[in-house]
Amino acid sequence: MYKLKTNRAAAKRFKFTKNGKIKRGCAFRRHILEKKSPKMKHQSRGMHVIHETDYDRVEKLLPYGG
Repeated sequence: MYKLKTNRAAAKRFKFTKNGKIKRGCAFRRHILEKKSPKMKHQSRGMHVIHETDYDRVEKLLPYGG
């Protein structure tokens, strides 16, 4: 069996937790922040765990991540 290549774009966007879950950053935080509510900006800080329906897709891109 040959080695699988890691998708480098996905490797920069996703991280694995110790329990094998996958974390992601939040969208809509780069610019035009004046219009967005303080609650929205506060809740989009840090990392969030991806939805369970996306696990298979991301794990194919990161074969050796978790």
